[in-house]
Amino acid sequence: MTVLTTALGKVRSVSDGNVNTYLGVRYGQPPVGAMRFKASQMAGAWPGIYEATEYPNRAMQEKTLSTLGLPVGGAVSEDCLFLNIYVPNTQTASRPVLVWFHGGGFVAGSANEYDGSVLAEQGDVVVVTVNSRLGVFGFFDWSYFGSAYKGSASNGIRDQILALQWLRENIEDYGGDPSNVTIFGQSSGGSSVLALLAAPSADGLFHKAISCSGTAVYRPTADQTEKLAKRLGMQRDDLLESVLGMQASDILDFKMGGAFSVDGTVITRDTFQAIVERGTNGVPLIAGSNATEGSYYTRGLADAQDHHEWLNRYLATDMLCGRDPDAYFDALTEAYPGASPGKLHEMIWTDMFRRIAITAAETSAAHGAGGWLYRFDLPVNLEGSEHVGAPHAAEMAFTFNTVCRPTSHAYTFHDTRDPVVQRVGAHWSGLVLAMARRGNPNDYGQANLLPEWPQYHAAQRSCLRIDAQFSVAQDPDELHRSLWAAR
Repeated sequence: MTVLTTALGKVRSVSDGNVNTYLGVRYGQPPVGAMRFKASQMAGAWPGIYEATEYPNRAMQEKTLSTLGLPVGGAVSEDCLFLNIYVPNTQTASRPVLVWFHGGGFVAGSANEYDGSVLAEQGDVVVVTVNSRLGVFGFFDWSYFGSAYKGSASNGIRDQILALQWLRENIEDYGGDPSNVTIFGQSSGGSSVLALLAAPSADGLFHKAISCSGTAVYRPTADQTEKLAKRLGMQRDDLLESVLGMQASDILDFKMGGAFSVDGTVITRDTFQAIVERGTNGVPLIAGSNATEGSYYTRGLADAQDHHEWLNRYLATDMLCGRDPDAYFDALTEAYPGASPGKLHEMIWTDMFRRIAITAAETSAAHGAGGWLYRFDLPVNLEGSEHVGAPHAAEMAFTFNTVCRPTSHAYTFHDTRDPVVQRVGAHWSGLVLAMARRGNPNDYGQANLLPEWPQYHAAQRSCLRIDAQFSVAQDPDELHRSLWAAR
């Protein structure tokens, strides 16, 4: 254990000899009591020594395990505004900073599930993972009840912005460079990255972005206070006072929130409009998805499930950013006439993440500060799972390169003893680090081992395929792009 002196006070880390890890550094005041559902406020200094040696509270959620089903540290609590900070145990100053936003559909997950120590040591960078409010606590619109609740539909995103503000003011104490910050995330964390592009108060707080299997923000906020009041058997005007007096666990039972939106205060326009508006004053972006995203959700089951019909429509509408999906459904079934209901459901999941990644990369390349597209194709090779291909979340252990450390608590879908897995982990994480360091993944120090990765322009549609061998494919999504364009 080591003790670091910072502007806010002394803080004790845990250390493996190579990386000092500061677990549960508070960046926000507890959003509880009268602060419930309001904008988060930055935490201040502390007396004595801050013991950053145990995983902090996770946001309120139903899950007791991690999003991938493993035990996870930290209790579930409304008081959840904490960071985990991984710092190499060397004297380097002004390291690049990578800030990770976790997945879980905006209703589950935590920073505690991820191990940033490998990436920190490998790239001589500071890695930060962020806990923020979820579900009804982070994504429910209470603005009907006055200006104090304006923007409450984006409180979870506002927490992430507060974390970035805290890092701007304090990360130098941990050896990080506040002028070289990369945000990255997967699933709803990747969606958070794309939402932060559309949040003016986040401008200037980060300088590069990487979105893994994210969706775009586009839909306007929906006021559900009348609906909730009726459900609870009360008048709408009495709702807030009643809910403020409830236990957090009872509020969690509402099972509401969990969708980000253009609230007009925090997030002011859709993702793609924001990229165009910011132009070259924006940030370079890597976006991508996995080859068979949807196999994570179907588990290879071919038969129709009760949830398929409504969920297919929801996913396809999200993929098309609000456009009616009927023409897409017709084109998909025509292109795959023998596909089972399970296979179609899998492809709709995959298409949703894929179209958003392509549009984000293409828009950034054409109008922004640069955009690169990838597809993670390396199939799962654990015994009994070979049929799922490269599902949702399979790339995370490669992004953090925890595949090179079998003792890590981070989940992996792949056999970490496989030299191919080891090599892919080293190269993909190396590209992530190159993007964080200089804003261009081609600045990878071992670029001679990999092909040049062009930006994703409409003329060539170059996509980096991450497989046993890395390659650049020209328009590998041609067929499905035609399905998305169906009218």
